[in-house]
Amino acid sequence: MFPARLDAMMLSDPTDCYISDGICITHPSCGMLQIFSVKLAKLYLDGGSVELYGYIAARDALDALLNYVVNVSRDDPIVVEQGSSIEFDMRIKTGEEEKDDLQLIDGASEICGVPLREGCTWTERIHGDYGAIELTAAYLQAAVEATVQVLVSEVHSSFNLCLSCFIRGLDEELRLFDGSIGESCGLKRFVVAVTQLSWMDLKFKVGAESSGSTEHWCSFKSYYHGHATREMKTGFGLISVKVTWSTLNIEAP
Repeated sequence: MFPARLDAMMLSDPTDCYISDGICITHPSCGMLQIFSVKLAKLYLDGGSVELYGYIAARDALDALLNYVVNVSRDDPIVVEQGSSIEFDMRIKTGEEEKDDLQLIDGASEICGVPLREGCTWTERIHGDYGAIELTAAYLQAAVEATVQVLVSEVHSSFNLCLSCFIRGLDEELRLFDGSIGESCGLKRFVVAVTQLSWMDLKFKVGAESSGSTEHWCSFKSYYHGHATREMKTGFGLISVKVTWSTLNIEAP
C-alpha cells in the first residue's frame, strides 16, 4: 500500500492565471468529496473496550494511490468503547499476533456513478462480520481546497482546545482538533473542501475544567488561490490562523 503523491497547496500561488468575472479559467474548481466523520456504529462482541487498527482510504482519477482518511498501525491501535472509491481494512486486535485478530470490515465502496446530491451530506454504513462503521460525507460539485494551519503562542497556562469547521450550506460539523495545549505549538495542518466563492467558518472552543469554556469564531471566503490570516487573543494565549486556497492540479499524473 502506497500513500498518494499529490500534496496540498500545489496551486496556491500560480503565475499563469486568466481571471474572468472573478473566476480563474486556467485553474478551475472541481468536484470534491469531503468526509466529515468515521464512527464505530456496531460491535458484535461482548465485553468493554476493544482495540482497532487498519485503514480507510480513497482513490481517485488524480492519483490512483491511497488518500488516507484513517491509518492506524497495529502497534498503536485505537481503544474504542462499545456504543461509541472508499477502500477499507479495519481489524480488532485480540491476540499477540496479527493472524489471531478479527476482521471488522474489509473491501471497497465505489463512489463513481452513485447519484450524489450536491451540497447534501449522506451517511453510509459499512457492515462486517464483527461490527459496522458509519461514514458521513458530502459531495461538493465546484470546490476548492482550503489548507488550515493553526499556531498557538504566548500560552499563559494549560487549556483545552476544540477546533471545528463548518462549510456554508452544510449542517454537518467537521471536528479538526480536540485536545489539551500546554505550551506554544503548531497543530498539524488540516485540508478541507469548500465550495468556490463560498464561506468556511472555524469555531475555537477554549477553556479549562475549572473555569468553563468560551467560543471564538473566524470566517474565510474561499478563493481559487492565495491565503488569508486571522489572530484571536484569548485568556490562555494567542491563536493565529492561516488558510491557504488552492485548486487541484487536474493535469497531475
